[in-house]
Amino acid sequence: MLRVKLLFLSTLVLAGIFYYELNWVYRDKPADIRYLDRQISKWNERLITAQILASKLEHVYSLFENNLALSARDTLVAEASMPFLNWLTNTFNKLDIKLISIRPKPPQRFGRHYETPYEFEIECNFKQLGKLMTIFEQSPRLIAVHEFNVKNGIQRLKNTRDIRLLQKHRVEMKIATLTLIKS
Repeated sequence: MLRVKLLFLSTLVLAGIFYYELNWVYRDKPADIRYLDRQISKWNERLITAQILASKLEHVYSLFENNLALSARDTLVAEASMPFLNWLTNTFNKLDIKLISIRPKPPQRFGRHYETPYEFEIECNFKQLGKLMTIFEQSPRLIAVHEFNVKNGIQRLKNTRDIRLLQKHRVEMKIATLTLIKS
């Protein structure tokens, strides 16, 4: 009988200790941990920014500077951004690419970024097309090439006798500039 009383008493004491620790010692810890996680992520963003600036990664900084908008009303998000269209036509002129048509489309939101699509048709050879893709890749603006179609039909080959005319191809392209929205 004494053993049963001791077992009951020790169970009661252990249950009391468990209840005390659960309600008074560990009660605020999950909320504190969530708060501290948010603080850590905020300080990590500041640290990364400081590291970028400290190590003078100019290209990464310029990517943020040229592709980060403060709101959806920013000029980077606007349909037919004139600075981008001017840059695009200057690029075509430098590469001696003939621009046939260009059609800007309204911007579309995808989560935390906007895409401003452009459809255009150009006339160039494959070397010029490769250089254009390289320039898109190295551009300070984030440019996604969604699709390109080289119109090189059999009728064109049959109807053209001059080999120099066969080197130029019509290319339809769908690209989009990407703009990140600061939240």
